[in-house]
Amino acid sequence: MTSITSRRSASERILAPAIIIVVIGFTLTPFVSMLLTALQPRDTIPTGLSWPTDPQWHNFVDAWTAANMTALLQSSAIIVLGVVPASLVCATMAGYALGQLRIPAARPLFLLFVAGLTIPFEALVVPLYYEMRDLGLLNTRAAVILALIGLFQPFGVFWMRAHFVTFPPHLAEAARVDGAGPWASFRRIHLPLAMPAIAALGLLQFLTTWNQFILAIILIDDPAKRTMAGALGAFVGEHSTDIVLICAGALLIMLPGTIVFIILQRQFVRALLQGAVKG
Repeated sequence: MTSITSRRSASERILAPAIIIVVIGFTLTPFVSMLLTALQPRDTIPTGLSWPTDPQWHNFVDAWTAANMTALLQSSAIIVLGVVPASLVCATMAGYALGQLRIPAARPLFLLFVAGLTIPFEALVVPLYYEMRDLGLLNTRAAVILALIGLFQPFGVFWMRAHFVTFPPHLAEAARVDGAGPWASFRRIHLPLAMPAIAALGLLQFLTTWNQFILAIILIDDPAKRTMAGALGAFVGEHSTDIVLICAGALLIMLPGTIVFIILQRQFVRALLQGAVKG
């Protein structure tokens, strides 16, 4: 029995890293292929995965200039700064109210947010277009900002309520004994302990906002006012035959999101592990 267990343990130690390596390889292969293509000479159609003899690093500079990415970077930053903080504030306070406070009709309200998770995103695009048109917000960043704040609430409230529901009850009780009201308890106790969950939710919302494509091209006509991902459609249309330039531009668009994810990945993993331990 001991030998069987030891053999099983040895095979698991070998198999698990092998599976991880294979998954990482499949994940990174498209990005490596894009990088190798972006370094090829312009107006060529690269084939295979091979390092170019003369890497054309200036292709990234050309893509940055051709796509007017300085303006797109500013536009994406404005949209992200308009969406993420407001969405986090609303989701955190709503999650706290539904998870910790005894408010009337808390369960029906929560089920209403859960129902919002079942609605396909594509089914809301057309109503959002007409609503923004009636509000006179078409071709403005405010249209995308307001739409995304609303669309993020079902998942955001669900995420934050799951954190506050599992909050240690003795801490909340100790705060009430010390005379802290709901607002003081939220600000001094619940909010600091919820920072990993808030950071993880903020990361998800940042990535979704930064990579927003459909709303950006439907609600905004001016490519310079769209997100970087939303402007990629116009960029591809203008340079549809230049595969090298398109790959360089796509990598530049993905770079900010990748950097932010690397910076906040510990908070994201911490929030997931925290939820797993509580569950």
